[in-house]
Amino acid sequence: MLKKIRIETWLFRALFVAPIILFSCTVLASIERTPLTGRWRLILLSPEEEDEIAAQLKGPGWYQAVNEILTQDGPAHLIPPTDWRYRWVRDTLRELERTIPVLLNEREICENWSYGGPDDIPLPPPAEYPLRPRPRATEYLRMWSDQLCNKPQPIVPHSIPGPLYSLLVVDKPEASNAFSYGFGPDGAGGIVVYSGFLDEILARARPEIDTVASIGPAPESQASTSLWLNLVRSVFGSSPPPPTHPVPTPSQTAELAVLLAHELSHLVLSHHLETLSSNSIMIPGLLSILSDFIRVVIFPVTMFLGPFVNDAVGQLGILGSSQVDKVSEYFTTVNQEVEADLVSARLLAHAGYDARNAVKFWERRAGAGAAIECSSANERKAKEGPSTFFALKLMGSKHPVHEVRVIRLKEELLRWEMERRAELRRRAVPPRESKIIVLALA
Repeated sequence: MLKKIRIETWLFRALFVAPIILFSCTVLASIERTPLTGRWRLILLSPEEEDEIAAQLKGPGWYQAVNEILTQDGPAHLIPPTDWRYRWVRDTLRELERTIPVLLNEREICENWSYGGPDDIPLPPPAEYPLRPRPRATEYLRMWSDQLCNKPQPIVPHSIPGPLYSLLVVDKPEASNAFSYGFGPDGAGGIVVYSGFLDEILARARPEIDTVASIGPAPESQASTSLWLNLVRSVFGSSPPPPTHPVPTPSQTAELAVLLAHELSHLVLSHHLETLSSNSIMIPGLLSILSDFIRVVIFPVTMFLGPFVNDAVGQLGILGSSQVDKVSEYFTTVNQEVEADLVSARLLAHAGYDARNAVKFWERRAGAGAAIECSSANERKAKEGPSTFFALKLMGSKHPVHEVRVIRLKEELLRWEMERRAELRRRAVPPRESKIIVLALA
């Protein structure tokens, strides 16, 4: 009899512990280092499941998915690819995309990154965790089998999903922002830019733009000579007339590049998959298990109080779950936004832009009250509230999101300078002064 009781007790404990062990093993097997930053993150999707998501979004699938997001607040008016604003955004995005291969092997491609004077554009030190795709499960099995046979073989990862990315420019003057969405090659990921942001940065240098755009004959003389000009052009094939639209200045293109590099970083780091794993799979599943466990534990008490009390406990659990979801979403959003800022600085530097301008850009937008929380899934706006306040307390931060982002970006640029000086000392080269120190202390 006692032996039977011991066996039943052991089975009960095994049944109680088994789900916890399986869940913990699943979490441990899904943890990985984020490329470039080295942050630990959880992605509960295999490369095969990632390929399935990418297959659904590639080609027209991405435009259909984004159209559902844009039309939630009414019909969306898109700027056509023939519009000069679309071409401006597209050319700047393609320029940034060409720097992504550099992130694969910065140590060899940018071996002279530490050389430069105070007026040169600072380059980042090689990342400790280069941009590498996650191998497939079959590649892991092949690697293990080769190691068992004393035939070590390097992992052959699947290709990095990315360029060329899809692009949409939405004609919405009241929206001064952008967002990224999707994952995978063949246009399965892309960026949406609102025209309000373009109008905002174009308005900062209106006189210079008007001067460039107004080159040409006066309206009176242009009307009188248009017939002769058309005849001469048709016969001799002369150059077309000057553009009648504003011509963006290099500083304005640099501002556009900062925002595009931020959104491009979301895509490069696969933040959409991380958000999907955390907010749609991990947190809801864990909360459902905990809620059911608590209800089972307190059921002997609530069963005597009637069904109304049991239902009230269930509703209380749902309310608590929604608050936990908000806190988890806020954690994920802040981490991804900060991470995208840091990686975007690398993209800007490798593309020939001054990454220090990113600090001024985000400080100016925060000072103007513009929404700076860009999301890789949708335009998620982190509003100040109890959940946000609680999340900031857990993070040990007393600053709002935009201040945290600017501080972390300054710290990253300062780290670049410190590592540059250390590298020059290692090479026995006297370090030159840099303006990054002044920027970080500002």
